[in-house]
Amino acid sequence: MIKTAPAPIRALLLALAIAGLVLPWWFNLRYLSGGGSLAPGAFFGAAFANPLTTAITLDVYLAAVAFCIGVARDTEAGPRRWWAVPLTFGVGLCFALPLYLWWRSAPPRA
Repeated sequence: MIKTAPAPIRALLLALAIAGLVLPWWFNLRYLSGGGSLAPGAFFGAAFANPLTTAITLDVYLAAVAFCIGVARDTEAGPRRWWAVPLTFGVGLCFALPLYLWWRSAPPRA
């Protein structure tokens, strides 16, 4: 059975999702406006530019894959859960994960 989260927890999850959308994309837009490219070679070259960015990039991508496996196995959430997978890789894990938890913790519909 899906457990409903208290309102303050749901509000925090929604605030984290909003921050997870705005903050990383502010930096993404700075990267692009500074001449950065979305071409795979340039983009991943920047993401793996040094040991620190490599560690952060691998950490996030491995966590994203694990989250998507969890979403796929989350049978209690029903078939409407799949939206989280493209959002994870298209927008970002720090947006999709708290948004999914917020959605998952909603009170049951009557």
